[in-house]
Amino acid sequence: MRLYTLTKRQFVLVFVAFFVSFFLTAIIGIAGPPIIVEHLQKASYLVPEEKFTTGPFSIDTGILSTFNQQLWLLCQIKLNGTNSGTSFTREFHLNVQILGRSKDSSYHVIAMTPYNRTRTLRCKKECSPLVILHLGYIDYPSYVAVIKFHSLNLPKGIKVSDIDFSVSMTVHIHSLCVKSICMFAHSLRRFSLREWSIEQKYVGVTVYPLFPLNFLMNSWVPSMFDSVFQASFLCALLLFWLCAFHGIRQSERRVGFYLPKVFIVGLLWIAAFTLSSWQQYNELQDPTYQYKIDIGHFMGLKVFFFTVGAIYLVYLVYLLFRAYSELRAMPYFGKGIV
Repeated sequence: MRLYTLTKRQFVLVFVAFFVSFFLTAIIGIAGPPIIVEHLQKASYLVPEEKFTTGPFSIDTGILSTFNQQLWLLCQIKLNGTNSGTSFTREFHLNVQILGRSKDSSYHVIAMTPYNRTRTLRCKKECSPLVILHLGYIDYPSYVAVIKFHSLNLPKGIKVSDIDFSVSMTVHIHSLCVKSICMFAHSLRRFSLREWSIEQKYVGVTVYPLFPLNFLMNSWVPSMFDSVFQASFLCALLLFWLCAFHGIRQSERRVGFYLPKVFIVGLLWIAAFTLSSWQQYNELQDPTYQYKIDIGHFMGLKVFFFTVGAIYLVYLVYLLFRAYSELRAMPYFGKGIV
């Protein structure tokens, strides 16, 4: 492998080039077109002012297309009054009923029992936005959410001036991904499968057949596949780094060489996949579920994930320093290090 014959200067340049490319990609993503489209609805157009703290608020998402793969509904409460700049925290109950509108304009209740959640309103100069619901996949051409507040008691001298309801949808990134996949397949049409590199075969087998499922199926199955392949790809990359840096100073690779590495990375894979799939499962059962708020009982697995991740980093740094400290003593590589 070319990695084994790199000098220290070349090794540093490889990492610098990687981080520069990553930075440029991030800049392009930030400066590029938005991947989320949103439209705003104000409570003042929905209910009288005296019902701002109770509702009900009927929020229509509008017509959704096939390219709208996920949907978020957020609200931000705006305050006024003599003490409107005061910092305070209030807990209140949120009641949400979701209706799906079919093509014949009839409404279907998503769940017979409305979703009930406890949320915390935190305000300083402005109140923090609250996530009302998140739909991981779109099953209807349009949705209507009926929202009610209970026990929203504000301090004296403060009242609600208006509430902004924001409906956000992902749209651009999916169409761009489809175009990229089509261009990728078109560019390789002249070559036989035997001439494809390992990376091209991996992309062709995993990305190309599975990604269109997001458009062909209104189901949670594509999202579950995404979780599996994302966790598998990242863990395979972590395993490669361990094997590559350890293999610099060890030519024999038997079961004992791979076993501890697979064990550590396997624990990371199990934790990452469990966290991701559990979040998607809960959101599927209850769109008002928010993992940052409602995952307190799941904290043990998060601590386990970060603990194993820290062990991985320590092991990787150890292998890196051992590899390049012993590389000079190896007869084949001794002359290549400057």
